Amino acid sequence: MQRLYFGHPINTYNTDLERQLILAINAVFPDCIIENPNAQKHQDGYALCREKTGNGMTYFIENVLPNCTGGLFLAFRDGKFGAGVMAEMYFFIRRGDPVREILPNGTVIPLTIPLKERALSAEETRTRIRDASGNTVLY
Repeated sequence: MQRLYFGHPINTYNTDLERQLILAINAVFPDCIIENPNAQKHQDGYALCREKTGNGMTYFIENVLPNCTGGLFLAFRDGKFGAGVMAEMYFFIRRGDPVREILPNGTVIPLTIPLKERALSAEETRTRIRDASGNTVLY
């Protein structure tokens, strides 16, 4: 069974939007396992990797993505992708695996706009997911 990775901004974790998008992905890809980075096992793996290496994304790049056959990715509402999501997308692109975008309405489309034009820096990404006090900003 194929395994697809669902990369999305962390300010959509545990929201109605995340739940709706997972349902939409399952409807489009009913025979696939959806790997959600918001799953507790991945949150734990990220935290442990960040503690050990200083970079939690290494957990996903080395332990999760290699077991997936492609990915679906949610951009911010202006069409820009966060730095972590971009790193995940490039992992699949380098391997030649399918990379698709999922829109907030649940529509799955191929990527059509060059990624460079849609990339946020790590700092730009942080400002979109947390305010100055560290509180999560609404998607």
